[in-house]
Amino acid sequence: MSVYRTPSPPDRPHPPAPAGAAPAARPARDVDIISHSLEQTRRIGARLAALLQPGDLILLEGAFGAGKTSFTQGIARGLGVGSDYITSPTFTLINEYENGRLPLYHVDLYRLEAPDQVRDLGLLDYIEGDGVTVIEWPERAKGLLPDGFLQIILTDLTDTKRALRFHAEGSRYVELAEQFKDQAFAQGAVGEGGAGYPHGDPAR
Repeated sequence: MSVYRTPSPPDRPHPPAPAGAAPAARPARDVDIISHSLEQTRRIGARLAALLQPGDLILLEGAFGAGKTSFTQGIARGLGVGSDYITSPTFTLINEYENGRLPLYHVDLYRLEAPDQVRDLGLLDYIEGDGVTVIEWPERAKGLLPDGFLQIILTDLTDTKRALRFHAEGSRYVELAEQFKDQAFAQGAVGEGGAGYPHGDPAR
């Protein structure tokens, strides 16, 4: 697995550092990862799950077959829910799993088109509850979700390789992205060669 941090956009202003002081490290809003298999995608999800807290919101974006459900299976595994029976709730819309460290609410909005249909699901009741909410096809809920979230965009590179971009919005999720980055860099953290910058840390 390859991991690297995307620096904050260059047009975001930062206060000047005092003379003679080393520049302060900037929090990682974006973390990019290359997964080489669906099983590795699950391990990445499990690694993230270890850091999740009640009320956390994870938004998964990507085409069919990009690995969204595999990533959710990893989150379930990391929460102790068990991943063998985690499937995409395309027809049921929301699957609830209550038997892990935290409840897991897996939402799939693909079949919904009108904002009223999404609003009637009562998503905020889940998001503001005591579990972790994972939403596939979150663009269907545009304007109805909180400002803070961790967005994960999955992109096919080959039949087995996936690019995952973690994008944090809100202070809780910037902190979560930082914690995840630190853990993902640990040697052997998610298997298949461990993790690390492919060409060194570009932020240095």
